[in-house]
Amino acid sequence: MPEIGIVIVTYNSEPEIGACLDAALASGADVVVVDNASQDGTIAQAARRGVRLIANSTNRGFAAAVNQGFAALTCSYILILNPDAVLLQGLAALRSACDLPGAAGAGGCLRDARGPQVGFMVRRLPTAAALTMEVLLLNRLWPKNPVNRRYRCADLDYSVQCAVEQPAGAFLMLRRDAWREVGGLDERFWPIWFEDVDLCRRLKERNYLLFYVPEAVAEHTGGHSIGRIAVERRRICWYSSLLRYSAKHFSGLAFRGLSLAVVVGSCLRMIAGLAAFEPRPTAAYGEIARLAIGCLLFGWRDEAVVRVRKLEV
Repeated sequence: MPEIGIVIVTYNSEPEIGACLDAALASGADVVVVDNASQDGTIAQAARRGVRLIANSTNRGFAAAVNQGFAALTCSYILILNPDAVLLQGLAALRSACDLPGAAGAGGCLRDARGPQVGFMVRRLPTAAALTMEVLLLNRLWPKNPVNRRYRCADLDYSVQCAVEQPAGAFLMLRRDAWREVGGLDERFWPIWFEDVDLCRRLKERNYLLFYVPEAVAEHTGGHSIGRIAVERRRICWYSSLLRYSAKHFSGLAFRGLSLAVVVGSCLRMIAGLAAFEPRPTAAYGEIARLAIGCLLFGWRDEAVVRVRKLEV
C-alpha cells in the first residue's frame, strides 16, 4: 500500500484533468478524485484511467470534497492537488519535509510559462490590514506597498527550503495525523476560497510548522474552475469567504473595520461598474455591500450568507 495519497477535487475539469491524472498516477501514489457534480466529461476522463472516483451529486464545495478524499485514503501523507496542476517532480521531497520536527505539511513550487508563481504559491497568513488593502483597491494602485509585499512573500528566497505560513492549497501535502488533529478543512467555506488559509492558521495555532520545498515542482495554469463560474457568483463567494475567515480569526474591532472596508470597496466597484455599463457584476457588489453592512452592524450571520447565495443561480 503506498504511503502517499493524492486527493484531486474536480468541478468541470475535463480539459485539465487528463494530464494531472497521468502525472499523479505515474508517481506511484494512491490517487482519489472527488468530483463536485461536473457537467462535462470530467468523470469520463477519470473513469478511463481507472482511478478511484467519488462522484458527488451536488457541488459540496472544495473543503468538503477534500475531507471526503482524506477519509477515503489510509495513507500517512496526503497531497492536495488541483486538477490544473501537473506534478513534475519532488513527491518524496515533500514527504521528507513532512517528517521534519514539528511539521504538519509542505508545499512546493508552482510554475507556469512565466516561471514560479510568486505571490500565490506561498503567502503569509493575511492580516486585517492586508485584506483591507486588497478590498479597497490599494494593492492594485500600489502593488509594491510594504503590507502587500510582506503578505505575498516578496522577500522570500524561493531557491531554498524554509518554514512558511501558508503554502497554496493547490499543491499541499499534509500529515494525516495533523490534519485529523485540527479537524480537516472547515466545510463552511463554500464553495471555495479561504478554506486552505483557515487550515494553515489553525495548524499554526497548534504550533505546527509548514514548509516550502523548491525541489517539489508542478506546472499550474490556475483558475480553471473559477473561470467557468459567472463573475458575479465569483465575487459573492470570495467576499463571503473573506468575511467568514475574518469573523473567525480577527478581533471584533478588526472584523468590523474590515467589513467597513468591504462596504467602501464595493461602492467604489459599483461606481466603476456603472460607468462601464456592467449591470450584473455591479448588482453583485450591491449584495456584497449589504452583507458587509450586516456584518458591521450585527456581526457574522450564516443566514445572511445563505440569503445572498440564493442570488448566485
